[in-house]
Amino acid sequence: MDLVTHFQMLARYNRIANERLFAKCAQLDDAEYRKGRAGSFGSIHGLLNHILLGDRRWMGLFESGEGVTPPLNQILYDDFFGLQSARTREDARVEAFFARLDAAFWTRWFAYTNNQGKNCVETAHVACSHLFNHQTHHRGQVHVMLSQTSVPPPALDLHRIVNP
Repeated sequence: MDLVTHFQMLARYNRIANERLFAKCAQLDDAEYRKGRAGSFGSIHGLLNHILLGDRRWMGLFESGEGVTPPLNQILYDDFFGLQSARTREDARVEAFFARLDAAFWTRWFAYTNNQGKNCVETAHVACSHLFNHQTHHRGQVHVMLSQTSVPPPALDLHRIVNP
């Protein structure tokens, strides 16, 4: 499998995993959804916002060279359904981006400033791997937080999604 095909698979996987996760989160009442919990960004709401922020950050770098990392705890959408709609649009953006890539993309380097003000440079394959790994990492945290509620977390295993 070449890099283009591999990352197209990851884009599809992430869309489906996000759809499954948001479908479960939609079953929570607002208090449970926003409840403070151990883990990054303090709540399901905070984590879902952070995942979207991270995707927008990396996609902005890939598409237009946006090099400054915004505050990582920023709440982009205060309401769940606005966030869910934005997530759907972002997943479509990610899939469309990876659908149109060619082999030349993988020779690129991306310069940016991280959240600590440090200037960094990443190869395309490392930056894109991070985009998807970041989502997977934080979806796992949301999965754990959901397990602390009455709503059972969804199955998110990559092989079960791409080869159902």
